[in-house]
Amino acid sequence: MPTGEHSAVTTVLVGGHESAYGSDLLPLLDLLPDAVVTPAGRALHNTVAPSLAAGETVVVVTMTWGRDPVMVADVAKTLSWLASDAGGRLALTPSFGTVDHLVAWLRRAATETARQRPGAGVLVTAPSSNPFDDAELHRIAHLVRTHGAGVQVEVACVAEPSDLGRAVERALLLGSDDVVVVPAGFGKGPPPGLPGEHATFFGPLLSEAAVLDIVRRRVSEAQHELGHGRDGIAAGLLADHGHGYAHSHAFEDGAAPGHGGHVHPHVHPHHVPHETPVERGASHDEVLTSPHH
Repeated sequence: MPTGEHSAVTTVLVGGHESAYGSDLLPLLDLLPDAVVTPAGRALHNTVAPSLAAGETVVVVTMTWGRDPVMVADVAKTLSWLASDAGGRLALTPSFGTVDHLVAWLRRAATETARQRPGAGVLVTAPSSNPFDDAELHRIAHLVRTHGAGVQVEVACVAEPSDLGRAVERALLLGSDDVVVVPAGFGKGPPPGLPGEHATFFGPLLSEAAVLDIVRRRVSEAQHELGHGRDGIAAGLLADHGHGYAHSHAFEDGAAPGHGGHVHPHVHPHHVPHETPVERGASHDEVLTSPHH
């Protein structure tokens, strides 16, 4: 009998900067019995430990589109401290999505914009985070722009509501007739600071039903893996390998770049799906399985 087969299962959704540290995920709880939302760190520990002590199986899902690898690694570290006393009842799933999935869904938004709003540009928005995750959003936008539908694609990493207004103005100055604001996270409603003129909100990247379906499938797959003794925590510990300044020590002790420094470059796949995703509300396999060359 797989470990934890008959124990109650608690699903823990961990939010980072892509979900306002979990705030954007709270509406999911109405349709996810026995689920909780928490940020990483001590709050996660204080959420998981009592459930394990009560004999429950705990499955943790990091709610990221792949732009927050540090959060994933931090979650895995917390779980690794708890796993020794968990009796095989603690699992970490693969993250909700990947950067390739995000690129595909943003391309879909660009395609819809080109079809429904000729002359409008796309403004990909997200709360401002650290420089590396913000830079990743610019890289993603470049891929969407290059392999998209010929529409202008700009980025707004928003620290203050006024940042969004300035980004819309910049997009207009660069030639867009109107601007369609597309979230690169889990926000459902128009972001604060959205101008009343020449800017509209695209809507969430995925419907609530699609998000729920993906989470349920992640949890089901993790339970299956847990039954075979695989908890996913070791893989999570490597999530941020090479993130940031590539973990380079090249400038320590006078070493020159590439000469004695321990450089571990952060490599991302550069292929991009060449088919648009299916409509909102599609199943997990349709939504998160993108065709690649």
